[in-house]
Amino acid sequence: MCRWLAYSGSPIALDTFLLEPEHSLIDQSLHARMGVETTNGDGFGVGWYGEDPEPTLYRSISPAWNDRNLRELAAHVRSGLFLAHIRASTGTAVQQTNCHPFRHGCWLWMHNGLIREFSTIKRELVMAVDPGLFAAIEGSTDSELMFYLALSLGLADDPITAVERMAGMVEEAAERHGIENPLQMSLATTNGEQLWVFRYSTEQRSRSLFYSTHVRTLRELYPDDPRLEAASDETRLIVSEPLSDLAGVWNEIPESSCGIVQAGQDELRPFRPRR
Repeated sequence: MCRWLAYSGSPIALDTFLLEPEHSLIDQSLHARMGVETTNGDGFGVGWYGEDPEPTLYRSISPAWNDRNLRELAAHVRSGLFLAHIRASTGTAVQQTNCHPFRHGCWLWMHNGLIREFSTIKRELVMAVDPGLFAAIEGSTDSELMFYLALSLGLADDPITAVERMAGMVEEAAERHGIENPLQMSLATTNGEQLWVFRYSTEQRSRSLFYSTHVRTLRELYPDDPRLEAASDETRLIVSEPLSDLAGVWNEIPESSCGIVQAGQDELRPFRPRR
């Protein structure tokens, strides 16, 4: 499948987490420990926010470990909110428009997982996309279609309800076609101000997802780490798998959960599709 990382906090260079940790996202592109595949070489993407409300994207079909431009960019671009994704295709083409994150206006979206037997229910799901959004779909993945379904179902107004409705729509369509355990998703979406993350699968055996311990606690555990001194109390990382083996840093997001990373108190709550 795929591996991804979402960062929100003090502005930092992208390579701080894409390249520098012992088990960085780029290392995971070759040596994933918790994914279905060890290698995630079917492209990558980074989306980050700067001064403008609309985020910037850099996506490529090159393997992330072999892209020199990514290393140059990551060392010089700083952002306080970014998403990064390495792809292992579940059957759709390896092309730039199929690389995550996906963007629409101020929104970014990335996904690890699949809709099983996607080709069987693809037409039915595509027809549920708002006609005003349909022309913006560029690729052929189930992940991008999930994004545009969520946008059609009110992502901009209530992200959690929109994703609940999207998941319910997928499961209902699959049920009509006799498809078992159709949905597997760990996903992240953001509007540049808040970050929403979801871990869910129909079979209740979802792909791994972790969040970082509060920075104040980490400073007590590792008082000599300069990275923690520079980080604000609002800093949070969400990752498909831990970037290091340091004790106390990573916490598993429970099965069937969604989280909100925001100014002040973050939230973690149950997630259930709406049919």
